[in-house]
Amino acid sequence: MRIGLIAMVVLIVISGIPTPAAAEEPARAAAPAKAAEVPAWLEAKIGGLTREQREFLLSEDADDFAGSHKKLLQRLEAKSPEEIAAYVDGMMAVARAQKFNPATDMAAIPLNTEASEFNLWKLRRPESLGSRREPGPISLSYYASGRAAIRTFANAPVAIYPEDLVAGKVDVAIVGAPLDMGSYYRGQRFGPMAMRNEYGAGGIDMNTMVNPSKELNIVDYGDIAIDNMSTERTVHHVRERVAEIARTGALPFIVGGDHSLEYPNIAGLADVHGKGSFGVVHFDSHFDAGKDQPHFITHGAPVYRAVKEGHVQAKNFIQVGLRGPWPGPDGFEWMRNNGMRYHTMAEVEKRGWDAVMKRALAEAREGGRKIYISFDVDVLDPAFMPGTGTPVPGGLTMREAMPMVRRLCAENDLVGFEIVELDPMLDNTYRSALNANFIMHACLTGVAVRRKGITDPGFLAELTTEHMQPEAGIKGEKEGKNEKVDADYATGRKPGN
Repeated sequence: MRIGLIAMVVLIVISGIPTPAAAEEPARAAAPAKAAEVPAWLEAKIGGLTREQREFLLSEDADDFAGSHKKLLQRLEAKSPEEIAAYVDGMMAVARAQKFNPATDMAAIPLNTEASEFNLWKLRRPESLGSRREPGPISLSYYASGRAAIRTFANAPVAIYPEDLVAGKVDVAIVGAPLDMGSYYRGQRFGPMAMRNEYGAGGIDMNTMVNPSKELNIVDYGDIAIDNMSTERTVHHVRERVAEIARTGALPFIVGGDHSLEYPNIAGLADVHGKGSFGVVHFDSHFDAGKDQPHFITHGAPVYRAVKEGHVQAKNFIQVGLRGPWPGPDGFEWMRNNGMRYHTMAEVEKRGWDAVMKRALAEAREGGRKIYISFDVDVLDPAFMPGTGTPVPGGLTMREAMPMVRRLCAENDLVGFEIVELDPMLDNTYRSALNANFIMHACLTGVAVRRKGITDPGFLAELTTEHMQPEAGIKGEKEGKNEKVDADYATGRKPGN
């Protein structure tokens, strides 16, 4: 997109058509030039440039137009002094045109504050408009077996109001947040629907033999209302609803939706627990700390905004699974300068997954602070998660991700969990929603393990990790617990007839 803008403005300059910004605004202050000598052949051609032109040409801003300083020199080498001057003018025109121009640009998007239904989209329905009932979770199952009649997260009962959470002594409230306007590739709004419709979020965990649905009071808290015309309005309401859950003592588990949600989720929890009172473990292939963008909130900027506003301290923020083309050197330097820990797939390649996981788990436990877990499904390799808008090859396997999430949720005091960026429209199978549910189930299991008082790091049940043979079989036979052969089994005949 930026390349297209550069090409468009350069063409305008070359054709002699003035742009409003070029006519009214000076070029932005060029980034300082790198300490490098100007080649003699270039020096001979730029003697006629103005001081402003020369400073821009030798700046990092000019290098960005070509991709690197070396490539810029390659482009200029065959040009005449006049062509170089025109090229510099074109680059400077782009630098001017891309800035905010108060004469032509909107600094804010006006809303119709006279609209009679301005806030209707997010208003709580008064209880007096419905049937009277006692507060508490509501089962939607027709069947005594608990078989789902209306699909819910983890086949859990539903709660509507915070009073239901309090009355039901709810431990975990799973809430959908179908926002996808902060993403460049839409469809994440269908994530909550897909996860409700797929299994994997409820039932026993074979690794620990703990069933979170039995150990915890879990509810489906419905979906948070979204203003489909405004990400900015939506995130404020999400923040309110997340804080609403946290104030009842329940853990909010937020199902997105795109990663813009990380900002209001963290901010809402900080409103309840206090700014800077908890850390964040952020699973993602991207570091999502973008800045210097027109919008203050997108799915690529929640980390920067949460840190910038002080909701979480960068030194208590841990990144896991980074890979691909973003961030570049500047992003890693920003993380280093702010004390942020990060664990890339390059580190996994260097040290091995077990060593990296051990290191990240230890960092999460530092100081005994509470933690929030943000799980962007694109941290998983696309083989396991094709249904996401920004997949990056070379990611985590489910075999790597599930134990780590389970341990984080078991070995730390959790304030909340989110799973985001599932886009089921990009997956014509059930694989992506299934795996997203199993990731959430891993965290629910960890919370249940902690509530049971199991403190062994990386706890795994002996029953499912040791078959204990031949001793167990011999003992079972002596105690009459082994299965007896019945030739009449499944024939309808009674034994001996």
